[in-house]
Amino acid sequence: MWPVHRLDKATSGLILLAKTKQACAYLSKLFAERQVEKFYLAICENGLKKKQGKVSGDMGKTRNGSYKLLKTNENPAVTQFVSKGLVPGFRLCLLKPKTGKTHQLRVMMKSLAGSIVGDKRYGGKTSDRLYLHAFAIKFEFKEQVFKFSAPPKEGDLFQSSEFNVQSQDWLTPWLLKWP
Repeated sequence: MWPVHRLDKATSGLILLAKTKQACAYLSKLFAERQVEKFYLAICENGLKKKQGKVSGDMGKTRNGSYKLLKTNENPAVTQFVSKGLVPGFRLCLLKPKTGKTHQLRVMMKSLAGSIVGDKRYGGKTSDRLYLHAFAIKFEFKEQVFKFSAPPKEGDLFQSSEFNVQSQDWLTPWLLKWP
């Protein structure tokens, strides 16, 4: 088995594995050409500057090994997102990255003043885990469309009844109309 892509260490969820070297090369090419739709669930602090939309910008390294969103757009990281209230103080977000840069989603949410809960590096509230989960993926392989999703199985907020209710509309994220 060959891993086709990666997740940040504390991010849970789907990883695409290829059975052959040739399949891995082909699927890796799909990722590089941005032909794979990826969807993440995140729980953020309730201070988001906007509730849905698109965040785009170059990312630059900071002194401590973190990244920050820049105002330039030469080689931008791009993420679409929608959100809704979860419980007091928290929002549930569905993130659709168009690019795949290191820490992209975590940096994007921090730039919106809604750090992901449990994200120590980017100022998220202390919690039992990082509330970022690779939830669903869609791609075409050998003229067949593949769609996979896996809800989060760990974390108090992800296991709450409020999460179950609020996430119902997003069970098939590839069918949503994106802002």
